[in-house]
Amino acid sequence: MTFSYIVSGFAVGLLVGMTGVGGGSLMTPLLTLLFGVPPSVAVGTDLAFASITKGAGTLTHRLRGTVRWDIVKRLCLGALPAAVLATLALKSFGALNREIGVVIRYSIACSVLLTVVALVFKSKMLFWINAHPEKQLQGKSLVAATVAAGAVLGVLVTVSSIGAGAIGATLLVLLYPRMSSAEVAGTDIAYAVPLTAIAAFGHWWLGSINWSLLASLLIGSLPGITLGSWVARSMPERFLRVLLAMTLTGVAVKLMSQ
Repeated sequence: MTFSYIVSGFAVGLLVGMTGVGGGSLMTPLLTLLFGVPPSVAVGTDLAFASITKGAGTLTHRLRGTVRWDIVKRLCLGALPAAVLATLALKSFGALNREIGVVIRYSIACSVLLTVVALVFKSKMLFWINAHPEKQLQGKSLVAATVAAGAVLGVLVTVSSIGAGAIGATLLVLLYPRMSSAEVAGTDIAYAVPLTAIAAFGHWWLGSINWSLLASLLIGSLPGITLGSWVARSMPERFLRVLLAMTLTGVAVKLMSQ
């Protein structure tokens, strides 16, 4: 089984490297559907996985100067308290019991569908917001909306481990359309580090992290991400996005039909 986990980590890393979509959208459903890992354990293990991999990514973006720390601060003001509250709610209801497992599975499915929406309609939403500059938020309204977006992402990530990738990046593009692609990527990764770390710590407290599984996934994912980043240069982005959107839609349907 360990070898299968390493291969799965490699496959997810390869797709993440090629598409830039967060690993949670792929890893958590994969663990739940293919390996029968309980939803709460799949979420907790993936959060620990994400906190490690995103930490390395943040260091790179910091060196390149592609992190907007003012926006990271705003997102964290909403996301971190929301993650703590979501963890306490899971503790109160019993994160490892069967009923909450069903809720978490549906939360994963809904988060996957939100990721599909972000993948498919991101460019159209950006075109609309740039065509209507009067609709763009400014000043205190922009700050409040960023904090609120962080809070929503904090709950999504803690409950489903999904949201800090494609969904977070799409929200950043809509709120800050003048940011460069590199700044969006760097800022999205940077705020996700403390968020996934706190959420992972919460799941450790709940007892829903499989450490041997985590190690196997990391062994496979690191070379997968490296190879995927190289392959991405020769693959049409639109084709990859459509393929990934179709795959994730099928995953969400499968999760809801169980």
